[in-house]
Amino acid sequence: MIRSTTVICIRKDGKTVVAADGQVTLGETIIKKGAKKIRRLYNGKVLAGFAGSTADAFALFTRFEGKLEEFRGNLSRAAVELAKEWRTDRALRHLEALLVVADKEKIFLVSGNGDLIEPDDGIAAIGSGGPIVMAAAQALARHSSLSASKIATEAMKIAGNICIYTNLETLIEEL
Repeated sequence: MIRSTTVICIRKDGKTVVAADGQVTLGETIIKKGAKKIRRLYNGKVLAGFAGSTADAFALFTRFEGKLEEFRGNLSRAAVELAKEWRTDRALRHLEALLVVADKEKIFLVSGNGDLIEPDDGIAAIGSGGPIVMAAAQALARHSSLSASKIATEAMKIAGNICIYTNLETLIEEL
């Protein structure tokens, strides 16, 4: 289990939103409150969020951005190739992180085990607060008319009030 953060991605009504908290912990100590765990890639057309080791995540962002360039922004193909490479490459295989990547049409959760998961309901979450934020977002999406951005904001508040590895400093990016 990655005990490090909370990241959620929601696609609703033609909008794609990725939100993440800003807390960085080292063991049981908070060492930073305003980290940016979301990146805009491929000329701002793709969003990526990470949970796990920061150095590992930066390495994965670089690799993923290379795959996006190689496949001319094709998110599906880039994510498949990253998952394959991550699982089989000797150095990458030891990275401890998870990624959520999205464009306007698709969302994928990518892991070093070769997992490439596209959620059924347009909501994916990772990190220690992932299950909490996902449950909150699913409930809000099903039982309210809130926008994707507002759902992400409210769900992150819920996770931040429950998960000790998640704070209330939320960064949100929208496509």
